[in-house]
Amino acid sequence: MTLSEENYLKAIYHICNHKEGGVSTNSIAEKMDTKASSVTDMIKKLSEKGLVDYKRYKGTALTQEGKLVASNIVRKHRLWEVFLLEKLNFTWDEVHDVAEQLEHIKSEKLTDQLDAFLGFPTRDPHGDPIPDKDGNIKTVTDTLLSTLQKDDRGIIVGVKDSSSSFLKYLDKQEIALGKKIKVLDTEPFDNSMKIKIKKQEIVISNQIASNIYIKKSN
Repeated sequence: MTLSEENYLKAIYHICNHKEGGVSTNSIAEKMDTKASSVTDMIKKLSEKGLVDYKRYKGTALTQEGKLVASNIVRKHRLWEVFLLEKLNFTWDEVHDVAEQLEHIKSEKLTDQLDAFLGFPTRDPHGDPIPDKDGNIKTVTDTLLSTLQKDDRGIIVGVKDSSSSFLKYLDKQEIALGKKIKVLDTEPFDNSMKIKIKKQEIVISNQIASNIYIKKSN
């Protein structure tokens, strides 16, 4: 498979994880930042290889084989992110772009050895679940920080927005995965909230709170 074909499969995989049914050509074009005509040509190629199933008016869906290929690309990407962060001291806002290159390495043995070397991690540095080699993915039931009420507590387990600018903002505020958090107060006017992380008390906007995943605790 070409690098471009793998990127299209991964894009369809990610879109399918957020919606039911087939994926429209326009949504794929938007995800890939390309023209709809280019998407149509690629869908034809992937369909001929048995990796996607296109139905008029219903969109494009991954076949079973397509899902396995796509999930393994995602698996490699997220394992490399863990490796870069834990073993090479990259920051969590740096790992994505490098993993975009490493995810296309073909060696299945290397991927399996990397998984074992890292201790079979289940989440990447941004909190996203890592598929296993068979494409299975552990279901997570995380809660957005913005939905918590005063005196609620939890542990930060992921981010919805993994852009470099957002991650750098979190670093400045010393907000990171694994940190315990308590909601001290909420402001009805703009839905901002005052939170406590360790001994630090800060006020964050609703936009920030709506992009942080929490596992609630007592």
